[in-house]
Amino acid sequence: MLRVDVLTLFPEMIVQAVGHSMLKRAQEKGLLTVQVHNLRDYTLDRHKVADDVPYGGGAGMVMKAEPILRAVDALRGQARTDGDEIRLLFPSPQGRPFTQDQARTLAAERRRIVILCGHYEGVDERVREALQPEEVSVGDYVLTGGELPALILIDAATRLVPGVLGDPESVVEESFSDSLLEYPHYTRPAEVRGMTVPEVLLSGHHEAIRLWRRKQALRRTYVWRPDLIRDRSLSSEDQRLLNEIISEGVSSTPVRCGEEG
Repeated sequence: MLRVDVLTLFPEMIVQAVGHSMLKRAQEKGLLTVQVHNLRDYTLDRHKVADDVPYGGGAGMVMKAEPILRAVDALRGQARTDGDEIRLLFPSPQGRPFTQDQARTLAAERRRIVILCGHYEGVDERVREALQPEEVSVGDYVLTGGELPALILIDAATRLVPGVLGDPESVVEESFSDSLLEYPHYTRPAEVRGMTVPEVLLSGHHEAIRLWRRKQALRRTYVWRPDLIRDRSLSSEDQRLLNEIISEGVSSTPVRCGEEG
């Protein structure tokens, strides 16, 4: 079972999201637990103030250290009582990029995963000094808070927990599962506004379909994420298919919106 605790100033954002779709089903199956903790509950003043103006001046507010430290202390105490430990994650632009491999690691984690959601201009630096959380980045862009990154971590890990998805093969074939982007998918009807399904997918020839899908995955990766191919050693079959793709004149530089190919 994947066990996750989320520390946030906006618990409703997490509660609503995990109450739907796959995350809801995973909880119903007993394969995932998500407990959401309001950091304001760990403040000591009657107004439950969890942020303040930054020392030295500047725009915005900074999350106070004490409520966060008390919340983590409480969760660590609960874990010790249960004979357990916690793994503290902190979504942050300063963290190492989150990858599919990290999602697999989280899915197999036996410790309780605690995710601290920052907000406003950030958290008091003493949180980092005292707790030394594992910082994780979901991309090189700025978000309002850590709630959406926390949900990304939970979703990416949960779908890899055995038994969560109905068809285990869907996990194997997804983008990044073997460092390639996913091949194109089609469903009924066979023609939509003049656009037809590739004949090979209608042929019933399983080996031909497998090779077509593998070639399409390699083609998409070569065009849109060539770095993923550079960083891996290819099987003889993949190398042959890639050679075919290159000989067909496919460029590894994608055409961007607004440009003419």
